[in-house]
Amino acid sequence: MSNSTKKNTATSIFKPLSIFLALRYVRSRHGQGFSTFISASSTIGIALGTMVLIIALSTMNGFERELAHKLLSIVPHAELMSVSKPIPNWQSSVQQIQQNPQVVAAAPVITLTGMMQHKSQLKALEIRGVDVHLETLVSDIKNYIVEGSWQALTLKNSNESLNAQKEGSGIVIGAGVAKKLSVKLGDSVQILLPSSNNVDSINGSGQQNVFAAPLKRHVKIVGIFKFGGIIDETLAYISLAQAAEIKGYQANEVQGIRLKFDNVFAAPSIARTIAYDFNHYVYILDWTRTQGHLFNDIQMVRMVMFIVLALVIAVASFNIVSTLIMAVNDKKGDIAILKTMGASRKLIMLTFIYQGLVNGLLGSVIGGILGVFLSLNLADIIAFVEHLFALKLLSADVYFIDHIPSYLNMTDVYITMITALAMSLLATIYPAWRATKIEPAQVLGQL
Repeated sequence: MSNSTKKNTATSIFKPLSIFLALRYVRSRHGQGFSTFISASSTIGIALGTMVLIIALSTMNGFERELAHKLLSIVPHAELMSVSKPIPNWQSSVQQIQQNPQVVAAAPVITLTGMMQHKSQLKALEIRGVDVHLETLVSDIKNYIVEGSWQALTLKNSNESLNAQKEGSGIVIGAGVAKKLSVKLGDSVQILLPSSNNVDSINGSGQQNVFAAPLKRHVKIVGIFKFGGIIDETLAYISLAQAAEIKGYQANEVQGIRLKFDNVFAAPSIARTIAYDFNHYVYILDWTRTQGHLFNDIQMVRMVMFIVLALVIAVASFNIVSTLIMAVNDKKGDIAILKTMGASRKLIMLTFIYQGLVNGLLGSVIGGILGVFLSLNLADIIAFVEHLFALKLLSADVYFIDHIPSYLNMTDVYITMITALAMSLLATIYPAWRATKIEPAQVLGQL
């Protein structure tokens, strides 16, 4: 028989032998109370850590998806706001911007800051003047109207800009504003806006001039939206024509252009590219400036959770060390006999590594299956718990969602299970190495 044939035969024998011995040692542990308990605790600990980590990562994915698909459905992905003079002929500007393949839609906007008054109640507001049709292309605000109609913002009078003040016009407000001012659909309210002449000036005598009186407009509530969070408390919409009349803009002049992109996380770079080719001096604003802290918080919590729960898995994995050290002490005689029969150090080491990996493999597989199942059904489970104990974990009045979201990413599952297996493998190395240091002469002499 040639040397290569002998080598292949030896290899084919020794590889299965180490696995065979490891499985026999695992089965032989049953009935040994303390050793079985330590082994089971390590398996359960790895399974729990893996399961909780998968659920936590799925929850963070869910919050990130809700941020991208819900909150950013109202908050503009980016805005190009004029520096000084209004943007002329906004229709051609919108057409120019929409030629960019990464732009889904663009719409004009005029922003106002003022107060809404009803009887003795006052509420500060950000008021957006929008084109009723184009706004629905960059925002899903129409889907959150709970009373009235979004289309009611359009003035029926053909000469909108001249008669807006005389005839009055509509306004769509958030549910929080309606609750604060105790108003309902169809009520008439007054909005107070700063005059364009309200600029500090110093006269010749060195005294400061008196501020001009605020502009007053009577508007009718034609719609109420309910989105959740602070947006319901601070946002209102009026028609673009009325906002232009208040600002004193000419026809086809607007303050800015709102943009919606196909990739919200690339909004800063896309907005800069568009602004550089824009034929007007504008400020570049994107959602990462106003809502970016939410995304950063999600990423930070994801990282902290991964580190903490990975350490939990590591602690559970190192119970394998205790299990294998007891196994090595218990199997000293077997190890000595195997060595006298010619077993190599590699065979001895692999035997105990495989034995320890059984715990890690069982724990990671069980934890992975439970984690996937619970992540896929997390919303229903949380809803059942809320109903059972009559509580609400998330309030739509505070947050922009009223449920615990979950989105399972199988990549997270694979990474978590591989991490658990890697830690289990590290925990087996030292006890397996200790097994190779046993001297047959000393052990067999004591038998």
